[in-house]
Amino acid sequence: MQPLPKIPVISVEQMRQWEEATWASGKTEHEVIQQVGRLLAQRILRLTRPGDFIWIMAGKGHNGDDGRAIQPHLAHRHVLLTNIDDPRQGLAEFSQRLQNQGLRRARWIVDALFGIGLNRPLNEDWRKLIEAINACGIPVLAVDVPSGLNADTGQTQGAAIKAALTLTLGAPKRGLLEASAFTGRLEVIPEIGLAPCPIQAELNWTMPGDFAGLPPPREVAGNKGDYGHVAIVAGSLGYHGAPVLASRGAQRAQPGLITVFPQASVYVPVASQLQSAMVHPWRAGTPLPKKCSSILFGPGLADAELPDALKDDLRSLWRTSPLAMVVDASALDWLELGPTPDGAVRVITPHPGEAGRLLGLSASAVQAGRLASLRTISKVFGGCWVVLKGNQTLAGRFTGEVFVNSSGNPHLAQGGSGDLLGGYLAGLLAQPDLRQDPLLTVRYAVWQHGAAADYLTETQSNWTVEDLAQWLGRIRP
Repeated sequence: MQPLPKIPVISVEQMRQWEEATWASGKTEHEVIQQVGRLLAQRILRLTRPGDFIWIMAGKGHNGDDGRAIQPHLAHRHVLLTNIDDPRQGLAEFSQRLQNQGLRRARWIVDALFGIGLNRPLNEDWRKLIEAINACGIPVLAVDVPSGLNADTGQTQGAAIKAALTLTLGAPKRGLLEASAFTGRLEVIPEIGLAPCPIQAELNWTMPGDFAGLPPPREVAGNKGDYGHVAIVAGSLGYHGAPVLASRGAQRAQPGLITVFPQASVYVPVASQLQSAMVHPWRAGTPLPKKCSSILFGPGLADAELPDALKDDLRSLWRTSPLAMVVDASALDWLELGPTPDGAVRVITPHPGEAGRLLGLSASAVQAGRLASLRTISKVFGGCWVVLKGNQTLAGRFTGEVFVNSSGNPHLAQGGSGDLLGGYLAGLLAQPDLRQDPLLTVRYAVWQHGAAADYLTETQSNWTVEDLAQWLGRIRP
């Protein structure tokens, strides 16, 4: 299957170059705007139900044209289109219409006031209008970029719309990745009728279609020996749930076999909760299973009294084992700088705080330079693959392309979520076919983890990590 074109993270200038290449090919702005209107309307229809009220607020530029192009396609919705040229009059009309009870219960305000062309500070009247929209209590869907936000820097031009959802067009702009407080959830609508994108970038956006064909189909005569054996070294006193969740995550990847090695102090509670996974208490010098093909090391190893021999085991495996290896949680702090075996897959999955400890930085410093932090961590730890977790998780290494994950939401911020991801990733990497392209497999694991959370958030309001374990790997790209 032909891979889909990559979606680069671009600057405003690069977006302009892409548009100019499109007009030079004979495509008109009107055609693209009409396509954008249809696509935006399709997403809004999925977000709403018949009879819902949609309030479109459109400026006088092309961003406003995009907003106006939505209206004809919102079947069975009540739609108010407010064109705003003068912000003072716009504020008066907005305030007056808010007195209408139907509008106060609007499902969405669609922000199409300013697009990526805004490059000057907003005057007081525009700031007041934007502040009124932000304060009204109606969720906002921003078209391309929240109005008032600099799409290159992520800084406001004095004020900016605080959107719950931003549908950016063609490709994500750099500043949007730095401005989650204003973008809310960021989604990309890529196929808007432009010419093929001429831009290549080191940072790229992930789309579900990137994973068409994963996981690969299995041979009819396949057996469990064909799909790998995962060893999970996890769990200590007070943290017996982590190896159970890691094992559940590995099961969702469907490797042939799973063996869990908890500390002896938690062997009974771990073993009593697992059926298909084998469980053996870890002891110094315990050999890995003979046909082991991947290792997960770290979840639940937070007991302060852990033996030094356990840390020595990790370091030795990291430096010498030819097996695929995923390191997470407390075990990240035990890694040593230096090379790893040629050809051996190494993956670490730090959140910003853990990444900060690896680099001797604060979590906020990591967040301020996420791409550079990922590159540096990979380089000093033997060129390993890095999953830098958080909003818009990054996946990559010290060289080559890095990908921004597009799935997931704040409800993933629950204890045990990362244990599931670690197990699922190790379960995938245990399988020979899925080790051939480690970055694609890593990205797939991260995307599935987030997509399962998105599905659960859409269907129930108070899901748990145990629910996530039920849906992990079940979302079709």
